[in-house]
Amino acid sequence: MRFVDRRENILFIGSPGVGKTHLSVSIGIEAAYNHRSTYFISCNDMLLNLKRAQLENRLEQKLKLYARYNLLIIDEVGFLPLDEQSSELFFQLISKRYERHSTIITTNKPLTQWADIFGDPVLANAILDRLLHHCHVVKIVGKSYRTKDIQKELFKDSDSNNRQ
Repeated sequence: MRFVDRRENILFIGSPGVGKTHLSVSIGIEAAYNHRSTYFISCNDMLLNLKRAQLENRLEQKLKLYARYNLLIIDEVGFLPLDEQSSELFFQLISKRYERHSTIITTNKPLTQWADIFGDPVLANAILDRLLHHCHVVKIVGKSYRTKDIQKELFKDSDSNNRQ
């Protein structure tokens, strides 16, 4: 948990099914077990909550809530494209947390594609600048754990057909 004490971030990058969410949840459980306030949320759900709060004139309150956790885990950044409002809200949250608390992000998009996610290269660079300043970037390469058994069956069937 030293990374939380040092207010460092973790960025898990990899294709779907390689264990990014599993790892982030495991770290989150360990952080909570070690008395660090921890919160896990998908990027989409978090942004919907922030948009709702903005409509209800409670945005600052909601941003402060997400900003106060010792460890905030934001899952699935980049799985869905973000509109301008969502991108700006994401930036505001990352800015509030910068050098104050740790953030773990999981994404299936390489950093070179973050301008596409956020729809603005300047905003994407500002987000990455804050995230990567004190960050452990973990790139996970491999096949999906979820489909490993299906792939074995498919290859087994094709191997037996090739031998006949």
